[in-house]
Amino acid sequence: MRVLVVDDEVELAEAVARGLRREGYAVDVANDGADALEKAVVNGYDLICLDITMPGMDGREVCRGIRQHPFEVQPRILMLTARDGIDDRVGGLDDGADDYLVKPFAFPELLARARSLLRRDTAVTSSVLVVGDIELDATRHQATRGGRRLELTAKEFALLRFFMSRPGEVLSQETLLEHVWDEHADPFTNTVRVTVGTLRRKLQVGDESPAIETVIGRGYRLLGA
Repeated sequence: MRVLVVDDEVELAEAVARGLRREGYAVDVANDGADALEKAVVNGYDLICLDITMPGMDGREVCRGIRQHPFEVQPRILMLTARDGIDDRVGGLDDGADDYLVKPFAFPELLARARSLLRRDTAVTSSVLVVGDIELDATRHQATRGGRRLELTAKEFALLRFFMSRPGEVLSQETLLEHVWDEHADPFTNTVRVTVGTLRRKLQVGDESPAIETVIGRGYRLLGA
């Protein structure tokens, strides 16, 4: 899943981004409202962690701008702010935020809220995803197939999680690049194909059936749904 972290406190924004990347998320950072709105429109994030108090264009204005944009799928917005008054929380939610987290916050709570918000775009109601004999626990950052532990890199784990959140769907290389990689990924490399290939090999050992199907000319599909 791809996340945008927006905060004019550079060190805080980078700390949150590092923590999210360790969990396998593809993360971009913006330190002002105008940059955040531009990146949101161009990249189409799954989740935006958005600070309210910023010079110039504040978080509420950014939130309204995002909600007015005709995305095919609107990103989830988690407000991160030191403002904890009722009027501030209600105002942020009325502007289109999906959830609200008051600073200072514990990073595990931010992770839990992020997982909860991202589940709203799918039929998933738990942090544990199951497709066929493949099981992924986002909270524990573990994945198994038929009880066999899968030793995955952070990017492979993120890719598998995205496949499992959309079982049976054909996902193009462009879609995978947009949602699993950050803005620094080179769209002209074969990074998606290589990562799908290594994940596929780890998912299929011995007599196990293929887990990821290549749909020629269209992309890839997770089987077993």
